[in-house]
Amino acid sequence: MDSAANPYLAFALMLAAGLKGIEEGYELPAEAEDTVWELSRQERKALGYKSLPTSLDHALNVMEESELVAETLGEQVFNFVLKNKRREWDEYRAQVTPYEIDANLEIL
Repeated sequence: MDSAANPYLAFALMLAAGLKGIEEGYELPAEAEDTVWELSRQERKALGYKSLPTSLDHALNVMEESELVAETLGEQVFNFVLKNKRREWDEYRAQVTPYEIDANLEIL
């Protein structure tokens, strides 16, 4: 679990996902025998590993489509989390980082 996550919400969602898997008889995939992050993107794809979201925006889009998350958190908390994290993403996107200045200032 990411150390920045709300542990109460994260554990509630992990437990709900585990219980759903048990109730619906989900089969676990085979365990990874390689260090997954040492594989190339193509190798991971060929082995059936799906990538995690690469940004908060992408993660929020995935969360927004999840019935499990909405049902587990309830409508009020679900909407509150989405609203606050969207605001956080908008504030982040509005920043110009030192990297962007260093990488792009010469071009301008």
